Amino acid sequence: MPPKLNLTPLSSLRISAHYIPSHSLLPNTTPHGHPLLIYHSCFPATTSPSAIESHLPTNSIAPQWRYTMYTTSHYHSTTHEILCIIRGRARLLFGGESNPGRVEEEVRVGDVVVVPAGVAHRLLEDVDGGFEMVGAYPRGCGWDMCYGEKGEEGKAAAVGGVEWFERDPMYGDNGPVLWGRERLEGSCGLKIGALV
Repeated sequence: MPPKLNLTPLSSLRISAHYIPSHSLLPNTTPHGHPLLIYHSCFPATTSPSAIESHLPTNSIAPQWRYTMYTTSHYHSTTHEILCIIRGRARLLFGGESNPGRVEEEVRVGDVVVVPAGVAHRLLEDVDGGFEMVGAYPRGCGWDMCYGEKGEEGKAAAVGGVEWFERDPMYGDNGPVLWGRERLEGSCGLKIGALV
């Protein structure tokens, strides 16, 4: 049996939240108003992937893969995505390369990224080599691959109807995905980027 996941207490968790505007055919956070969230150092770097994979289902999240991130910008129109960094460091790009409101963040082991449906994302650089994540989705949701191309307008429009989380993927009944914008902006140590 894997060990219990030792999460950083919410009171000391550092969070980044970004509202990324739609650009071209990439919906980003505009259709639903839920930010891209990064929980910095959410769990210890020594945590085993199996401990994360055992923890997520307690919050109705289904882990589905261990892998790096694709180098092509893409988004999911049918589900939100939870990325738990289990190895290495990487620079990631969110929102699309030509989007003036795009966000670049460096993530590392112990970070968790909540990527809302519609938010374009891609790997810019695997800093240390061997970058790896546990990828997970709300239980019962299947993911698709969209690239912001002509012919995907219906999928882009569907992003706003994807149901938001009932529980925080990591913290359960109380966590940043459940907080409104006002509470996120008022949280100690929180940076809100690209407000729209």
